[in-house]
Amino acid sequence: MSIENTFLKVQGLSKSYKTDAPPVFEGINFEIERGEFVCIIGHSGCGKTTILNVLAGLEEASSGTAIMLGKHIEGPSLERGVVFQGHALMPWMSVLQNVCFAVKSKYPNWSKPQIIDHAKKYLALVGLVNAENKKPSELSGGMKQRVGIARAFAIEPKMLLLDEPFGALDALTRGVIQDELLKICKQTHQTVFMITHDVDEAILLSDKILLMSNGPNARIAEIVINTLPKGRKRASMHHDSMYYPMRNHLVDFLVNRSKDLQMKGAKGELDGYSPVIVLPGIDTPEM
Repeated sequence: MSIENTFLKVQGLSKSYKTDAPPVFEGINFEIERGEFVCIIGHSGCGKTTILNVLAGLEEASSGTAIMLGKHIEGPSLERGVVFQGHALMPWMSVLQNVCFAVKSKYPNWSKPQIIDHAKKYLALVGLVNAENKKPSELSGGMKQRVGIARAFAIEPKMLLLDEPFGALDALTRGVIQDELLKICKQTHQTVFMITHDVDEAILLSDKILLMSNGPNARIAEIVINTLPKGRKRASMHHDSMYYPMRNHLVDFLVNRSKDLQMKGAKGELDGYSPVIVLPGIDTPEM
């Protein structure tokens, strides 16, 4: 597939913070198709957030390229919406005003009624119609994250970048927002790149999962295609025959193979190694 026809292509991405220290990650290569939901998993320190920040245009890589829709990513853009673990809401604004502020940035020529109607549409999608006049201090953690998600979707980005947006939430709240996220993505055909430490969350949400070895010298070691059928439900997906093989494969990578790959990378034993597509139930390729 050519660069022109690829929604996002990341090639040879590396990041070093000091010239005399090994890179945090190196040789990062992957592609995302339009409308795909991609999760990336790896231990702390492997550079997941740095990769997301490069895709957001908030940070520069030391080498390599990130190209979206045929254009190099250079600096922030409203074509890419970002939701961090912290909600980052403006405390002096109401819920509705927070979303309207983002909408106005994207559509500066719209009238005030147009902006309000558009913002309310996305607040409705995350179930916050009755909270639109509240300030962030009056909201629970889950509600704040819903506002952040509504704000990101309201600018109608071509790609949504999520940095562990549910990591600080309790399991019940996290499950509810996951369901809402899936619903909105289905309606809008949104392209998503998401960082998570939760294996079950990745299986529930993603079309494919990028597995990173430990840092430094981290790299994308495997690309796992999620073969569970679309329309997955948290309460029932464990009944699928491929659920446990996939889950076990992901957990085994995090516990064992990620460390082994990091050690081989530090020794320079992975020259020419590239990510492989691993289907659940198939033995891991030799490294």
